[in-house]
Amino acid sequence: MERQQRYADRLAEIEAKVRAARPADEVLVAQASGLLAGRVGCRVDEAEDHLLRLAAERGTGPAEVAAELLAGHSPGGPRPEPFSPALVPAPRTAPARTGPSPGGPAPGGAPAWAAGVREVLDCIPGRHTLLEPVRDAAGGIADFAIVAVSPEVRDEQARRGRPDVVGLRVGEIDPTTVDGPAWKAWVAVAGDGRPREVGPVPYPGRSETDPAQMLISSRIRRVGPGVLTSWVRHDEEDRLAERAAQTERLGNLGWGESDLVTGEITWSPGLYRIYERDPELGPLPPGAAETLTVPEDAHVHRRAAEQFGRGETVDISYRIRVGGRLKHLRAVVDAVRDVAGRPIRLYGLVQDVTATETARAELAEAARQLREQRQNLAAEHRLATQLQHIVLPVPEQPVDLSGLRVALRYLPAEQANRIGGDWYHAAPAEDGTLILAVGDVAGHGIQAATAMAQLRHTLAALTLTTTSDPAQLLGHLNRLLCSGRALTETATAVIARYDPCSGRVRWAQAGHPAPLLAHGGVTAELPRPDGVMLGVLDAARYATAELALDLGDLLVLYTDGLTELRDHNRADGLPSVLRTIDGIAAADTGHPLADLLGRLHRANPDDDTCILAARRLAATASGR
Repeated sequence: MERQQRYADRLAEIEAKVRAARPADEVLVAQASGLLAGRVGCRVDEAEDHLLRLAAERGTGPAEVAAELLAGHSPGGPRPEPFSPALVPAPRTAPARTGPSPGGPAPGGAPAWAAGVREVLDCIPGRHTLLEPVRDAAGGIADFAIVAVSPEVRDEQARRGRPDVVGLRVGEIDPTTVDGPAWKAWVAVAGDGRPREVGPVPYPGRSETDPAQMLISSRIRRVGPGVLTSWVRHDEEDRLAERAAQTERLGNLGWGESDLVTGEITWSPGLYRIYERDPELGPLPPGAAETLTVPEDAHVHRRAAEQFGRGETVDISYRIRVGGRLKHLRAVVDAVRDVAGRPIRLYGLVQDVTATETARAELAEAARQLREQRQNLAAEHRLATQLQHIVLPVPEQPVDLSGLRVALRYLPAEQANRIGGDWYHAAPAEDGTLILAVGDVAGHGIQAATAMAQLRHTLAALTLTTTSDPAQLLGHLNRLLCSGRALTETATAVIARYDPCSGRVRWAQAGHPAPLLAHGGVTAELPRPDGVMLGVLDAARYATAELALDLGDLLVLYTDGLTELRDHNRADGLPSVLRTIDGIAAADTGHPLADLLGRLHRANPDDDTCILAARRLAATASGR
């Protein structure tokens, strides 16, 4: 009460100064707007807009409406009501009610005196209900009719699937309220006009989603011949408070308020944490927070003061030293101002962004290091590309080898640091068969390119000196990787041996995608024989499979960059490749291999792609 009296005294002092400096009509409007804002709980400018709108509807001046409002609240007069008849466009009249209605809407429809109240309820937050007493023949209050509700109450009723309650009687829709604490307070306020507060009182839940019992506090005031009841649910207040506390903790936030009239300062728990201050000591006194600011950031506060003086919302970032540590803070400050634009209450939101600023500094350092790495990477990329061109020359046109026409295509990764170790082999063996192979070395860069060269040269040497069997060749390559003598640890490969005498293909794979066979206009993936990746098991054994390659058939060996889409698996990209090969086979342009290599594209630009396509030809065939 003492704080409220100090506030009232200070406000009266401000009003006296304003009155001396401003025209009388403007003072009346400002006083009436401030009075209405205080009673309703809205901003002063919103109350002034409402007052001006009512004056326009009546066709009178704003000062006349303001004078009527202030006349109803003069000192020494009756205790003011929250809404005055001067604020409604229609006369304050209400038909006498005799006897309770049997049900449904209150007789006579919505009373004219409630029209202005309804306008105000539509623009303020919270739960509010305007009630009109329904009197019996003896003049006693038999019930209360609901004549207006705030939007929040209306929305709550709609969420529960209930019809609009305006026009209904409280006793009929909620008999448990009759003669309860709230009911008795309504009757008392309607009788003597003195505001009352009720609660918290237990109240039964009204739906399955409500708790079994909730606590409600109400504030009741008289409005014309009716009563306005405003209430809050304490379980919701607790949830909101907990939610606000969690938001402060998760966001490193804190808020504060400063009443410039009374000098009272309020801090949230989050603000105490930010400034590392004991809540028992209370908030820092005015100006003390600025002393913690790093001197180099003093200009930030000066610029903020200038913005605030112009009536702008302040949004600044600055540094403070607390507990021997440097903290980066961001503050947003706004004010409630009187009709003259002078601040009377400050609101501030502060966030500790030290972690963000630290991360930003680390990111800048990482960017510097990245620039250096890119320079090194560019040099490595040039070397890897040169090595690939030397070790893995790719013919531009299909070539004929042992009765097969073979076409090759190599698609390097788009990014310099993704150049990898995809490789191929297509050459006759010592026994006259043709060895076809495609492989993929784990990793990227110069090491992968070097390992690719090692595997490819080893395979070529084995086919000329040791064996042409695909399974045995894979076994030799596996032992090479497992021995640790190669520059990489793992790799995948598929090796096929074509016998030009029989037209049959014998093949094996080591953790690699199976070849594709186009036969009779239909392309399918071949069933894979068993075989683990190279370099995983020292004693790994590789199974083989055989097929007949007829005239016109097309055999495609490839690495996974052709079918594995970025951020997807191989199964998503394979159907598109099969459809492309089917289309080429059906078109029969006479140059299927050239057409195939022209239409197949990598699915994943982050990986290399190597494609080897072979087609069995008759001795007189010449189409490419």
